[in-house]
Amino acid sequence: MKLLPVVAATMSAALICSTAFAADGAKLFMEKTCTACHGKDGKTPLMPDYPKIAGQNVKYIEKQMTDIKSGARSNGNSAAMKGVMVIVSDEEIKDLAVYVSKMKP
Repeated sequence: MKLLPVVAATMSAALICSTAFAADGAKLFMEKTCTACHGKDGKTPLMPDYPKIAGQNVKYIEKQMTDIKSGARSNGNSAAMKGVMVIVSDEEIKDLAVYVSKMKP
């Protein structure tokens, strides 16, 4: 069948993209200082009331970061995050959310 090479190429490209996404997310997680409050593993927070974010739903993580950045969320410990979110772009939010969602809880 002629479709088999196309399907195989598409699957390979998706796998490469997924791996690149994970690498970018891991790099961003370090660079944007997420580790300072949430721990390197996303489940060892600096303070007991900081959330364990490893394995959290990707859309939930993305929404929380977006809401904190925009000011729509300003409760709890979001003030600490507000200072960090000014250096995180919308595209980086998506990359971070994907990475965090794939961390082992």
